[in-house]
Amino acid sequence: MTAAATSATPVTAGSEPVARAWGSLTVDVALERAGSSLRGLDEAEAARRSVNAARAPRSNRVRFVTVVLRQFRNAVLLLLIATAAASALLGDPAEAAIIGVVLLISVGLGAVNEFRAERESAALADTIPVTAIVIRAGIEKRIDAAALVRGDIVRLTLGALVPADIRLLSVEELQCNESTLTGESAPRPKSAAPVAPEVGASDAGCLAFASSVVTAGSGVGLVVATGIETLVGSSRQELSARLPETSFQLGLARFSRLLLGVAAVLVATIVITGIALHRPLIDTLLFSLTIAVGVTPQLLPAVVSSSLAQGARSLAKRKVLIKRLVCVEDLGNVTTLITDKTGTLTEGQISFSISLDATGASSPLPTIWGRLAVATSGEGAVADNALDEALLALPAPPGTPAATPVSGLPFDHERTLSSSLVELAGGMRWLVVKGTPEAVLARCTTGVGDARAVVEQQLMAGGRVVAVARRPMSASSDTSDTVVAADEAGLEFLGLLVFADPLRADAGAAMERLAGLGIQVVIATGDHPLVAARLAAELGHRVDTVLTGADVDTLDDDALRARLTGWAIVARVLPKQKERLVRVLRARGDTVAFLGDGVNDALALHAADAGISVVTATDVARDAADIVLLDKSLDVVADGVEEGRRIFQNTMKYLLMGTSANFGNMLSASAASAFLPFLPMLPTQVLLNNLLYDSSQLAISTDHVDHELTRRPSHWDLGLIRRYMLVFGVLSSLFDFITFAVLLGIDSSASTFQTGWFVESLATQGLVVFVIRTRRFPFVRSRPKWVLSVAVIASIVAGWIVPFTPIGALFGFTAPAPSTLLALLGIIVGYVIVIDVAKRWFFRPRMAHQL
Repeated sequence: MTAAATSATPVTAGSEPVARAWGSLTVDVALERAGSSLRGLDEAEAARRSVNAARAPRSNRVRFVTVVLRQFRNAVLLLLIATAAASALLGDPAEAAIIGVVLLISVGLGAVNEFRAERESAALADTIPVTAIVIRAGIEKRIDAAALVRGDIVRLTLGALVPADIRLLSVEELQCNESTLTGESAPRPKSAAPVAPEVGASDAGCLAFASSVVTAGSGVGLVVATGIETLVGSSRQELSARLPETSFQLGLARFSRLLLGVAAVLVATIVITGIALHRPLIDTLLFSLTIAVGVTPQLLPAVVSSSLAQGARSLAKRKVLIKRLVCVEDLGNVTTLITDKTGTLTEGQISFSISLDATGASSPLPTIWGRLAVATSGEGAVADNALDEALLALPAPPGTPAATPVSGLPFDHERTLSSSLVELAGGMRWLVVKGTPEAVLARCTTGVGDARAVVEQQLMAGGRVVAVARRPMSASSDTSDTVVAADEAGLEFLGLLVFADPLRADAGAAMERLAGLGIQVVIATGDHPLVAARLAAELGHRVDTVLTGADVDTLDDDALRARLTGWAIVARVLPKQKERLVRVLRARGDTVAFLGDGVNDALALHAADAGISVVTATDVARDAADIVLLDKSLDVVADGVEEGRRIFQNTMKYLLMGTSANFGNMLSASAASAFLPFLPMLPTQVLLNNLLYDSSQLAISTDHVDHELTRRPSHWDLGLIRRYMLVFGVLSSLFDFITFAVLLGIDSSASTFQTGWFVESLATQGLVVFVIRTRRFPFVRSRPKWVLSVAVIASIVAGWIVPFTPIGALFGFTAPAPSTLLALLGIIVGYVIVIDVAKRWFFRPRMAHQL
């Protein structure tokens, strides 16, 4: 087979001449031009070429300018700009300048925090290794893909990311997904045959491109371009599709729409009131714009970014790398975890146990021929999976014949076996087949005996069992070098290879911890149901449901949802069935996390709300995941869930406190504007108030979260936010009107009134943080983090000092009298007490068991 039938346009033509030239060369000519051979380069030559090798730019580079420009997508900042422009046009440059300074500070705080968060996320992503299997001086080794040079010989395996632009030298049913280059999701079949010189690079079936993924088969190829010289590296376009928004991002969007509606109502009310009272239209419009700004938490993006970045840093210390910051919070919302068992419930350290014949007696034959079935067996071989790795780690048993691998048929999840054609001394060829016992035994015609009973016995003991069989393929002169699936028939059964993967010591405790977090666990494994049942018995955990992949196929979605309750095990599951499990549970309303590390897990990782993989996973699984674990442990997953919930709760603290306080203040200002002969607070004063308060809330990302609030998943509840905003906003307004009455009774001047309300408003907003941040009794049963305490007190002190400084005059403040401050302190204390009582009433169904 040569080029794919369907033409595809590559992202860029930058590498087209190079790719086209290599695609038209025969294998021998390509090797000669690259100064290489099938044995690969030696280390000295590779080191020499490495000096001049083209390196790819950092894929995760974050640009500060981009982050700054992104701030202006915020509707609040656009309102600030409109207000400043209106002030300047209406002949009030001082106010315009003050608003401009507030704008710069808001943009600066948001940009700096977001830039820091994204840079830390990018740095973490850069620590996730991408490796390649390279052949140098005839010996295979796994190296950092960035160390490849032109002329290297690499081996491509199922699930690997193609590490460079490659001229294929040999293939075994190789197919690659090149959607990052062409936009086409269908895998492209590959071959080693050269194409005509006029065929474009993207249509050359003998070329594999960097960033594409091996979805089937295997191959060996010659590196012809690396780094920025590759087809993908030479493009400056954004290659990856826009990632779908997470539930957290969708929740923020819904919240923004809620605030927009509230702001629109307040603006309309102020404008109508101003017109009815015959006030200057321009002043009314300016004030209404300021109210719209004031009701909105201006630093929400910065607070969210700070929380997510702080959470990512905390998780990194616990061996969790976050590729997308927003996924930290989504991890906290998880209600169901689908995971395999290898490395999560078991140690993940596969060790060889015993080699048995069909009677259950010890026999070296399965080991001898099983080693021959690993097509890359020999010095410096790199195994494709943990079972082969354990097999190759064994010393060759006595009587192992010298053999040369000829070709093979890679493992796939439909056949559940692999085959290797090997040639012995004298030219005799054998097809060696190994795989799941049921698949191999179904293809055997001789030597089976009591093998099925032996298999069941080993499975019930918890062993991982691989069956080995063979058939002669005649002499090399009489047979093809190609193996097809039809050859895997009429086999002679040789025996069984039994491997052990012991239970992790912390598996039982980790399962209990997840249950305590309200998370249902579904074990989806390719192992036999008997092995899964044995695992459950060792864990001492009650299993509510045991299904097989065959059961999944026979059940419709509703029936499958009904069966997946409690702790469930799904054995002998196929990749498409894993993806269906995710889809079915999400349709039930679950927030699903999927933990997987194999190529067969990519579909499910993409489909899950939170895709989790491990640093040792296949490239395609790691690439599909949002979160990468350095330690494949359910305890680490539980850490991530708790951190995600902590971040969500801290974000909700800011939203609930900020929106209720801002709504109350702006509601008071709107109402007061109807009867006061002056504005209750100048636009610049409103902005300064919001800036001081919001700046202090950047520290909320560090705050403690009450233990009980992390025990169950939390989700966006706009109804709760709306009720909270109305209840506590109205209470805030009630105390504002008490403040208005006191201030008007002391001094009816505009500046005194505005200054008094400014300091009272800032103090009540700040101090109430300590009450609202917990549903317990503040300071006694729940203490804030010291950073938050210092930030809040500092913002209040700064706000109270400003009226006594020359800067205060710029904002229209006058120094309040001591008696005024004393009266305001009484109102503030009363407000804090009432809010604590109201909090207990508001959350009373949820607090009954805590207070």
